[in-house]
Amino acid sequence: MKGLSSHKLRQAGAIIRRYGVGFLAASALGFAPAAHAQSQHPDAQSFEEFLNGPEGAILDSHQANENLPETFRRQLFAVAPQAQGRIGVAALDLTTGQTVSIQGDEPFPMASTSKIAIAATFLAGVDSGKYSLFDRYPLMVPVASEPFSSKVAPVRAGQTMTAEMLIERMITRSDNQATDALLAVVGGPQAVNAWARKAGLGRFRIDRDIATLVRDRWEFDLSRHVDVRDSTPPEEMVELIAGIHQGKWLSPASRGLLIGAMTRTVTGSSRIKAGLPRGVSFGHKTGTLNKTASDVGFVTLPDGRVVVMAIYVTGQSGPAARNAKIAEITRTIYNGFATAPARHASNDNSVFAAN
Repeated sequence: MKGLSSHKLRQAGAIIRRYGVGFLAASALGFAPAAHAQSQHPDAQSFEEFLNGPEGAILDSHQANENLPETFRRQLFAVAPQAQGRIGVAALDLTTGQTVSIQGDEPFPMASTSKIAIAATFLAGVDSGKYSLFDRYPLMVPVASEPFSSKVAPVRAGQTMTAEMLIERMITRSDNQATDALLAVVGGPQAVNAWARKAGLGRFRIDRDIATLVRDRWEFDLSRHVDVRDSTPPEEMVELIAGIHQGKWLSPASRGLLIGAMTRTVTGSSRIKAGLPRGVSFGHKTGTLNKTASDVGFVTLPDGRVVVMAIYVTGQSGPAARNAKIAEITRTIYNGFATAPARHASNDNSVFAAN
């Protein structure tokens, strides 16, 4: 590593510990944008650039959470290696406050997991009297256009549905047209971001509607680039779901509608669902994009405690491997929290206080 400063050497050591030797070697060779990319977006960075930026300081300073048994944390780190792509994990026991996090404070592409926040933003408007679940809105149907040919992908109005049906479709089936319908109603990405800030989520951000996100999905290889657009730290996604589950931001009726929809999700059967024992009560929302897969949600343990988790996986050898990795991480989280004695609970009630 001739020519590297002592600071860079420390960072390289941190990468080896947290990302694996293979990932460091690939970074040294220089990751490039996908062939489809038209230009380097200012919010997207190669891993080397990410390392040199302010986010890279996290690699030197981030410490694993200490309020769970060491064996559990070691098992989780073992099943979330970083050599074939970035993996971000965060989980929280809503009863004890116990947390675990691997790269949980770094940005990961949300893909369709952002739909939870879009639905919550609309439901907050229902609670304030601004909207009604019986209001009807048209689906936003994409119109064919070349990638990157416009800032916002063109859409046309389609079939109208009640807001309640749109929420059901966008959560349970991950319907993009239903999502963009409600995103337009609430005022676009900036309105969702404003709601997220009020909820205390400082780094969660939506930048594009789903039609644009999908059309331009090949702009970057998300396993090799850190694109803060349409991203969230896994820890903030956990905070979002935890707050919804605990009724912090929505009325009981709105909370029940959204949580209920998450329990009826039919996508991603080989992700969180595959990592849980049969018969376990859970709810979730999946996300899929170019070389990235995610699943976020909540699960009820045998003793009644609820654990919220967010798992973001990039790279690996392909879609099946990403799904299998999410299932493996889920299994480790479930078993770890189910067997963790209560005496390991943190005395600090704040979420992810040790990070």
